[in-house]
Amino acid sequence: MRNVLLIASVALAAATGLTGCAGSAQPSAGGSSTAPTTPCKAEDFKVTGDFGAAPKVEIPACKPTDELIVKDLVPGSGAEVTAGTTATVNYQLTTFSDKKILDSSFERGAPFDVENVGQAPVIDGWNEGIVGLKEKGRRLLVVPPAKGYGQGGQGIKANETLVFVIDGVKVTPAA
Repeated sequence: MRNVLLIASVALAAATGLTGCAGSAQPSAGGSSTAPTTPCKAEDFKVTGDFGAAPKVEIPACKPTDELIVKDLVPGSGAEVTAGTTATVNYQLTTFSDKKILDSSFERGAPFDVENVGQAPVIDGWNEGIVGLKEKGRRLLVVPPAKGYGQGGQGIKANETLVFVIDGVKVTPAA
C-alpha cells in the first residue's frame, strides 16, 4: 500500500495530542447512541476558513460511504492539476470516526508536493481526488478505507474514513 502522504507528522501529531473536534454526534435522548444509517453526501460536511488558512471541519452524523467524495469548496483560478503534473498543496486530515486532526501542513507551515499525480506514491484517494483541483482552489475529499489506508497504518485505524481539506498552492506541468 502506498502511504507516503502521512510521513512522520502523523506520529508526531498523535504523540502530541493534536486534535480538533467539531460537530460531534450527541447521544439520543435515551442516553444511547445509534449508528447513523443515512449515507454521507458532500453537502453534509461543513468546512469554514479561508484559502491558505487551516480549516475547521465539522464531521456530520451520517454513515460513511464506500465512494470517494470530492467537492470544490473554492473553485480556484489558476492552473489545473492533471495526471502527471506536480501539485503543491496544503492539507488537513481529520479522521471520521473520532473527529481528530491527525495531520496538517497548514500547521507545519510547509506545503506538500504530490509529484506525478495519478501515479504518485500517495493514497489512491489523493491520486484520484486532486485531479481537477486548481491553483487557489480548496477541495474537500472524503476518502473511504479502500482508497485510503484500508487495514490501517501510518497512525490510522483500520477501516478509517479520512476527511481532507486540500488547498491548491501551485501546479507544475509534467517535465
